Amino acid sequence: MTVLKTSMRNFFAHKGRMALSAIAVLLSVAFVCGTLVFTDTMNTTFDKLFSLTASNVTVSPKGASNDDTPQNGVPLSLPASAVERVKTADGVKSAEGAVSSLNVTVVDSDNDNMGSSNGAPTIAGNWTKNDLRTMEITSGHAPRGPTEVMVDADTADKHDLELGDELRTIAQTGDLKAKIVGIATFKVTNPGAAVVYFDTATAQRELLGATGRFTQINVTAAAGVSDVRLKQDVTRTLGAATYKYQTAKENADENRKGIGQFMNVIKYAMLGFAGIAFLVGIFLIVNTFSMLVAQRTREIGLMRAIGSSRKQVNRSVLVEALLLGFVGSILGVGAGVGIAVGLMKIMSSMGMDLSTRDLTVKATTPVVGLVLGVIVTVLAAYLPARRAGKVSPMAALRESGTPTDGRAGWIRGLIGLVLTGAGTAALYAAATADKAKDGSLVLGAGIVLSLIGFVIIGPLLAGGVVRVISAVLLRAFGPVGRMAERNALRNPRRTGATGAALMIGLALVACLSVVGSSMVASATSELDKSVGADFIVTGHQRIVPQAQRAMERTPGLAHVTSYKEVDATLTSPDGKADDKGVTAADPSYADDLRRTTTEGTLKNAYGTDAMAVGSDYAKKHGVHVGDTITVAFKHGRTAKLKVAAITDDDSALDKGARYLSTATMEKYVPKSQVPPNVIMFAKAKDGQEKQAYAALKASLKKWPQYDVRDQTDYKQELKDQIGQLLNMVYGLLALAIIVAVLGVVNTLALSVVERTREIGLMRAIGLSRRQLRRMIRLESVVIALFGALLGLGLGMGWGATAQRLLALEGLNVLEIPWPTIIGVFVGSAFVGLFAALIPAFRAGRMNVLNAIATD
Repeated sequence: MTVLKTSMRNFFAHKGRMALSAIAVLLSVAFVCGTLVFTDTMNTTFDKLFSLTASNVTVSPKGASNDDTPQNGVPLSLPASAVERVKTADGVKSAEGAVSSLNVTVVDSDNDNMGSSNGAPTIAGNWTKNDLRTMEITSGHAPRGPTEVMVDADTADKHDLELGDELRTIAQTGDLKAKIVGIATFKVTNPGAAVVYFDTATAQRELLGATGRFTQINVTAAAGVSDVRLKQDVTRTLGAATYKYQTAKENADENRKGIGQFMNVIKYAMLGFAGIAFLVGIFLIVNTFSMLVAQRTREIGLMRAIGSSRKQVNRSVLVEALLLGFVGSILGVGAGVGIAVGLMKIMSSMGMDLSTRDLTVKATTPVVGLVLGVIVTVLAAYLPARRAGKVSPMAALRESGTPTDGRAGWIRGLIGLVLTGAGTAALYAAATADKAKDGSLVLGAGIVLSLIGFVIIGPLLAGGVVRVISAVLLRAFGPVGRMAERNALRNPRRTGATGAALMIGLALVACLSVVGSSMVASATSELDKSVGADFIVTGHQRIVPQAQRAMERTPGLAHVTSYKEVDATLTSPDGKADDKGVTAADPSYADDLRRTTTEGTLKNAYGTDAMAVGSDYAKKHGVHVGDTITVAFKHGRTAKLKVAAITDDDSALDKGARYLSTATMEKYVPKSQVPPNVIMFAKAKDGQEKQAYAALKASLKKWPQYDVRDQTDYKQELKDQIGQLLNMVYGLLALAIIVAVLGVVNTLALSVVERTREIGLMRAIGLSRRQLRRMIRLESVVIALFGALLGLGLGMGWGATAQRLLALEGLNVLEIPWPTIIGVFVGSAFVGLFAALIPAFRAGRMNVLNAIATD
């Protein structure tokens, strides 16, 4: 009880000093809990949607997948006769055919794409009774003919659509204009998909290219019949080998599996950043308790003198840490729910609608946050608590300050040097690895070891690095600058720990900056070297025939190149098979993408019954020019094709592609199964590049789902995409940097308290308030720049090593983004100035006489 009372008294006596550490715990726990609540809410939203949309049993074509588009861009379908046969099965109450397609684009009368910007699909289909489970018609009526369409209310609201407005639906098999006659509202949360409905005959003709066909059959069970029993009865009626059968649970599980992979990426990425924030927070907590123990040395010595044991003193500090962790974690759990709601609002503004009605806070979430926060805080305070327990009763007779153990410092330094050396060796091994997969594991080990090593040897480095920074920066400030330098050097362990917190976040920033810049530079270099096409046409939907024809009729083009991905299984001469497919392209593709060959000539690969393979494939299977490969087209016949060229897979563009001509592919694949173009290339006639570019954009204006880019556009888009990704990562790393800044503030604030008497004496002998504040600000800047210098140097080393692994994948250019690195370094000085504002202000307001009288 005495220990608890003492801990409580000390905790509340120093509550101001504990506040910043509590904020660090709060932020870290909030990010963890916010991530869990956000992902759980998204899962709840999708689970409700998937559970309600699935009928008791769903019958679909064999090989159909909920998130896959077949090779020819047209959904797999089954005959209408199957619906009638299902109705005769035992246990069936009703059965109806449904049509659904994801490979569509819907535009309004202004040619604006109705699709969501967040990647959610546009879904077109027929209106069925099964849709009434999740939607209700709130305006107008269901479509009754080929000129009528119904749209979901969310899409109508986003794009200001009303009854009577015209929509155009572009599918692989049709291009249909229809007027809106109805608006249907979701009964559950719609995560962002745009949905349009037609009558059954129109949906079949325009989406499937044939009447009397459906993409699935929705079967409803009679009273008392389970889904499992109904599935067995329907399977018995239609035959097990003909179709795919799923209960409502199985259908929902398949949908959930697809979205679950995406959700896991988000979840674990965000938890990773929360872990970094926790790691940085540990330094803050260690520093806080170390300084508090140092300031209370005489108090602890008196406790020991009147009978307190080492365990009791140790326990007293740990109880304070427990209180800190508990308070910070409780507040963090509440803040986490707020973060989750904020993330939902952000996602909604981007087009993914998430309702707070589905907000899901599982019982495990606050428990995880509370346990994690408390454990991390107590573990961080363990070393300071041990040092407190070692304080002897004689310390009560000495000045404040815990004795330092020189031998422990040397042991610490030796361990740090060993770990740093091991990390450096691992980074070198990664940089010289032959395979990217093997090297990435060694790189991870190198990053962890070098980071831990730098953290441990931080106090040793502080002396030299701070002196160098001071010589460059502080000498201009005269005696005040020299005092700031000495203050930073007074306790190297404290300076090292404070700088290390900032080092971690900035090391990751530098590493990712180097990797991102190198990726852009490498891709740009590869484009300049390899791409001969003037224009590249890509889109979210495979290129429909009418858009292809418009492109081919564009004036000013020397040629247009088709590029198709074809499902096929290749069997090499050694008898081994793989199903990675082939690429069918026009012969002009050899000029559009200049691939070097290790054997043969690429143009010959576009001859009749010829093909090219990549050097990795050739090496693996012992393939040479002249060998024959068996190509079994999934939706066609089997061909025997002669290898006419082997392309060099050191190129990052189209690495590993197996080429053949579109003419050869069409010889073995039926016309109905010929795939649409995934991408198209074009070359302008000499001297007509600008005119052809404008003409091509005008030709494809009717199809807003496609983007026309020249090489400059393509490079800029690549740069923008990587820039956006890096900005998002920097935003998440900002959490760790904020916690590190709090560490600098806390260190300075406690340092000011620790040096109260010293500050009073300096003021008494003539140091002005302005000089005092400047001294503390300069000390803060030096500590921040120390952390920045270590972090940026370490991060650039990591980034350069990572680039060597990327070079194995064809990204050969190392580029250091010096403007970013210099900007971050300079910004760190301003971070130091900002962190010193409050401690410097408090120091300047000290009463000189009271400060001198402080014991």
